[in-house]
Amino acid sequence: MLNSVNGKLFKRMMMNGAINLSNHHKEIDQLNVFPVPDGDTGTNMKMTMMSGVKEMTACESSSIIDIAKKLQRGLLMGARGNSGVILSQFFRGIYVAMKELHDNFLTVKDFIKCLVSAKDVAYKAVMEPIEGTILTVVRESAEAIESKQDSIESFEELFATYLEQANKSLANTPNLLPVLKEAGVVDSGGAGFIKVVEGMEMAIKGIMLESEEATQTEESNAQSKVSGDIKYGYCTEFIIELKDEAAFQEGDLRSPLSMLGDSLVLVKDDNIVKVHVHVNKPGQVLELAQNFGEFIKIKVENMRLQHSELTKNTQNEQSTLEDVPQERKKYALIAVCFGDGIKSTFTDLGVDYIIDGGQTMNPSTEEFVKAVKACNAENIIIIPNNGNVILSAEQSTKICEDANIRVLKAKTIAQGYASLMAFDSQNELDQNFEDMSEAIANVQTGEVTYAVRDTEIKGVKIKAGDYMGICNGEIVVSVKERLDATLNLLDKCINEESSIVTVFCGEGSTDDEVESIKDHCYELNEDVEVEVIEGNQDIYSYIIAVEQ
Repeated sequence: MLNSVNGKLFKRMMMNGAINLSNHHKEIDQLNVFPVPDGDTGTNMKMTMMSGVKEMTACESSSIIDIAKKLQRGLLMGARGNSGVILSQFFRGIYVAMKELHDNFLTVKDFIKCLVSAKDVAYKAVMEPIEGTILTVVRESAEAIESKQDSIESFEELFATYLEQANKSLANTPNLLPVLKEAGVVDSGGAGFIKVVEGMEMAIKGIMLESEEATQTEESNAQSKVSGDIKYGYCTEFIIELKDEAAFQEGDLRSPLSMLGDSLVLVKDDNIVKVHVHVNKPGQVLELAQNFGEFIKIKVENMRLQHSELTKNTQNEQSTLEDVPQERKKYALIAVCFGDGIKSTFTDLGVDYIIDGGQTMNPSTEEFVKAVKACNAENIIIIPNNGNVILSAEQSTKICEDANIRVLKAKTIAQGYASLMAFDSQNELDQNFEDMSEAIANVQTGEVTYAVRDTEIKGVKIKAGDYMGICNGEIVVSVKERLDATLNLLDKCINEESSIVTVFCGEGSTDDEVESIKDHCYELNEDVEVEVIEGNQDIYSYIIAVEQ
């Protein structure tokens, strides 16, 4: 029976939670309500957890409070998507309660207080909490252990009680959110959260996990050779002499390394540990290893002689601005976009910094912080262009306090595009924000993509492979032919009051299709103005903005 948790065990709990989530993130992705090829909740939560764990493992202090502080900071900066942000706030809540403690360990009662605090902080992070989501799972689980705290005597009992309620809450989410019941799924954020807690419980029981991705290295390496691409660019080898052989467990080093790269080999012989691993950030690996001992030998080789992955990642993070402006500007606009043509269009319309991302890859809070700093402006307006990006963007406003930042509620590329038409650099920030928000309210968004599974949503029967027309977030048509889906969608979006139709053409669209789309627009409203832009976006064949 375990009655207390120290810093070392807390680290193992968090590593295990992150690895368990990572090993199941693909099945979490599949719990997407809409059958569109962008289910990414599991991926977002996985990347959020990995960011926190990487920061935590670099912490040399044995203090559980210091470790939790590093963890919550890493989670905050790496938070992606709504569920990722809520997850980061959950662990921030644990740290908030932990700060009030003076001992270097947590008792059962202490940890219950931390979980209750985690619930409170997570709820405060969302302006309009929705029940039937991860928040419900977090709240009801905390309430369950709080009500039984007098009878819970061990961490094994605590986690058993917490997880029992968490699974009940998750199973009930479809009864709270009709859209989940109709799609035949439970809440994906709640499911991902439970995987984290299950991993923590396994560490309490002495069961340490390994990343399944690390066991697939031979297959991934073979695929890399065929494609000519190398996933991890630095072959990193080192030997350390352990500081404390008795306290060292292989999992303490193996678990985080398995998350940082592949081709991992770890051999321990008495007080000597030899490691071989392929990673993209060898410095991070060496910093981690140094926590356990002193280096006897180090060797790092760049397996991409022509171009390192580090350089590529850095370039991807850069905006259209090559240098940070020396003088502070009055205004800067930041937008999240995908597709070369869409990015160019937003840049042409005055956006200063483009963050690459959108449906299939939600940017982290840290990426917004970098963008804000790079713009060096007094007033900044962030245009997320995706509903699952707004929370991460809003988190950056709490970190970057030296700028006036507003986050538009632009949930689609079409809304973001329309908002730019209302921006005037001569106006004050509040006036611009109001005008741009009004423009968002006056635009209809149409999107055409393909279905990844069979389902039925609000009376629309959908088959895998069908093309779906989505109007303002609601699937209105699902048919076999892409053009038919697009024309049916236009019927829902265009009316006699429509004035401008902008069509962003995705990869694979054809000239004949585009001409048919334009003709149909004029049939629906002969006075409408139609503009066609080569968006070059993937996933969505067409993105359509209809302005009134």
